[in-house]
Amino acid sequence: MNAATARKPGPVGAQDSLKITEIFRSLQGESVNVGLPTVFIRLTGCPLRCQYCDTAYAFTGGQRMSITEILKKVRGLSTRHICVTGGEPLAQPGCFELLRQLCDVGYSVSLETSGAIDITAVDTRVQKVVDIKTPGSAEVQRNRWQNIDSLTAHDQVKFVICNREDFDWSVARIQEHGLSGRCGLLFSPSYTEVRAEELADWLLDSRLEARLQIQMHKLLWGEKPGV
Repeated sequence: MNAATARKPGPVGAQDSLKITEIFRSLQGESVNVGLPTVFIRLTGCPLRCQYCDTAYAFTGGQRMSITEILKKVRGLSTRHICVTGGEPLAQPGCFELLRQLCDVGYSVSLETSGAIDITAVDTRVQKVVDIKTPGSAEVQRNRWQNIDSLTAHDQVKFVICNREDFDWSVARIQEHGLSGRCGLLFSPSYTEVRAEELADWLLDSRLEARLQIQMHKLLWGEKPGV
């Protein structure tokens, strides 16, 4: 951190400490960074209840850590790429400061967020991966469409597809909001609900410039924490 961005230490509070479910090193299983060694910082808590959620264990519990303690833990894992995820990481006010400080010390930082919370205050150096909720998620009403205005070319939006109706709905939203060309587009089959090869055929037929992702970490290690 340089002198221009350094801040004097203050009392630990909502802005400089967070509840953490886990910090671990693995391979990134999604996004344009798939396959890269990455340190994941999983924050505790989420105001959404998507029916396909695979991280419900992060809804409660966790250990409160200061940002200084988090940075020390991350530094010990000696990895350039950092992914801040949840739960819903932006539900904790201190997440914005954590993202800024991770960028300040030189990490390549991505954020996985539901899109239900305002992202305008996220540091512009952070690669945002915004999960636009489809009707099959059971949380479509939580989409904050104003967030689209904050997306740039290095950000991505993700659609988790539960059925053909979800896919058609997603294509319509991409067209309605002019997402093609604004940011990266990701399509994921909902685990156990849609076959990857089926979604691949729909994507090819649609002629969209979008990426199919199949959660590589689950193929390697199954569905469990810490991977």
